[in-house]
Amino acid sequence: MNVQKSVHHRSDLKEIARRAMVERGLEPGFSARVEKELDRIPGPAGSSTAGRRNLRDLLWCSIDNDDSRDLDQLSVSESLPGGAVRVLVAVADVDAVVRKGTAIDEHARHNTTSVYTAAEIFSMLPERLSTDLTSLNPGEDRLAIVVEMTVAGDGTIGGSDVYPAAVRNRAKLAYDAVAAWLEGKAPAPHAVEGVAGMSEQLRVQDAVARKLRELRYEHGALDLETLAPKAVFEGETVVALRQEEHNRARQLIEDFMIAANSVTARYLEEKKRPALRRVVRSPERWQRIVEVAKQQGEHLPPEPDSKALSDFLARRRKADPDRFPDLSLVIVKLMGAGEYVVERPGGAAAGHFGLAVKDYTHSTAPNRRFPDLITQRLLKAALSGGAPPYSEVELEELAAHCTQQEDAADKVERQVRKSAAALLLERRIGERFDAVVTGTSEKGTWVRIFDPPVEGKLVHGFEGLAVGKKLRVKLISTDVERGFIDFVRT
Repeated sequence: MNVQKSVHHRSDLKEIARRAMVERGLEPGFSARVEKELDRIPGPAGSSTAGRRNLRDLLWCSIDNDDSRDLDQLSVSESLPGGAVRVLVAVADVDAVVRKGTAIDEHARHNTTSVYTAAEIFSMLPERLSTDLTSLNPGEDRLAIVVEMTVAGDGTIGGSDVYPAAVRNRAKLAYDAVAAWLEGKAPAPHAVEGVAGMSEQLRVQDAVARKLRELRYEHGALDLETLAPKAVFEGETVVALRQEEHNRARQLIEDFMIAANSVTARYLEEKKRPALRRVVRSPERWQRIVEVAKQQGEHLPPEPDSKALSDFLARRRKADPDRFPDLSLVIVKLMGAGEYVVERPGGAAAGHFGLAVKDYTHSTAPNRRFPDLITQRLLKAALSGGAPPYSEVELEELAAHCTQQEDAADKVERQVRKSAAALLLERRIGERFDAVVTGTSEKGTWVRIFDPPVEGKLVHGFEGLAVGKKLRVKLISTDVERGFIDFVRT
């Protein structure tokens, strides 16, 4: 008698995710101390404008994922004479509620980041804070730290400032709906139509963001595209994997956040304050990147050159869009992971090779990342002229810890993503798919099928195959617990 293999569900993914969190040294839940402390918080920080600029009447909006509830930043812009635009980015003043040294802060300090898995979101802060009391929710008065920038017609940032303010979100918007409208594929979202002047406001933001982006690309910023599809559930069942489109609305926010993070880093430097910088160093494995380009029939200079690499990637994206995500992943791995470092006043900045910027920190997501909360506290001390909240020794320890925990969180997310893919495919064993070879080594040959976008191991029929070869494969087995997916060539 045939025994049908048991089918896994979302609850199994939750167990896998929680186990992965613990194995990687991350805490999947909040302690009783945190819960008691949370119960004693009466509400959001007072919205009094004492010592702050009252900017609640501006046309602030948030743009995030459809399901995002932890809103870290708002943006607004104003056209100036001569083609310049004043851009304001408001970042939630999380420190006004989450004080250094509290139980809530200690939990955030341990995990250092929210971990987003297909099964469950492990928030850095309790949801009552991150999605309510410290979130820049629509229609609510909130405290914020504002980064102000004047962007010239050529995309350069002239004057800038940082200051505390009181703000109010006028429209909670979603990436895909805003992008479809900006690209002329759909009408304006209701939240845009419902606020007088918001549509014009967003078009100005989109235009200035493109100028910022174009200038970064001229300086050698890398336009990479890696696959990290999100699981789509119907009840307890995974029914699809969907790759988020890197559209104009996502680019708008990305461009503003990069600019705001650069201004923040420079502000702390000007105030002669130590800072926690986010850096991606010049690749030590550049020669391997040169070899990858040579295999594609391209030439890169012998020394690291972000502009040459950027131009190479742009040509490959146009020439072979199907394989570009795989090439992007190779380049990302060869560049090496980003890390947090302490930047002392007057010290040499390592910079961010991938973004082609010299001064860069993480400051715009304090609900989701602890380094951003650290930077917010450093900023507030600089603004008030007070003593730094962290010693340089403590900052050094935190930089190493945040780098380590962020790597652990990435591994958890990747592990659960692979398990979700295996869960989706476990009902489709025996089916055939179009695929492309993504990697070959002594450890095996790897292929990616196109629909759904899933990678697995080719366990038979891999002789003589080169990266980039397109073929037909048959799914022969899945292992949800380990995230293994095996194919054979047909």
